[in-house]
Amino acid sequence: MAETGTPARTTNRGPGRLLIAVYLLFAIAATSRAGLQIATRFDEAPVAYVLSALAAVIYIVATVGLARGGSAGRRTALACCAVELVGVLGVGVLSLVDPALFPDDTVWSRFGSGYGYVPLVLPVLGLVWLYHTRHDRH
Repeated sequence: MAETGTPARTTNRGPGRLLIAVYLLFAIAATSRAGLQIATRFDEAPVAYVLSALAAVIYIVATVGLARGGSAGRRTALACCAVELVGVLGVGVLSLVDPALFPDDTVWSRFGSGYGYVPLVLPVLGLVWLYHTRHDRH
């Protein structure tokens, strides 16, 4: 129960299920892409491929955190969404300012343009959802 006497809201109900599904889809896509790139062309763009693998791990852990719910799941999802947002903004800026740093795209290159900018919007939606479902709402 929340402090106000109303039931605690959880991250894995209602619209949270759609958010979890999108995170799962991106976890699968980023893992597949990074795995293939690292296995077949790692020497061409190691930084880009490692960043894609890092994004994949973040998507996987965020998916689990959101799906699990509870305080531990929320903290995990919050950390992942924050790191993801910093990552997509940082890599997005760097990939535009100095494209030579990324000879091949990452999930977060150009703010996720290769994925319809979903990588830019997804952590924002995650953070908004976590805020919306926080337990101390009045």
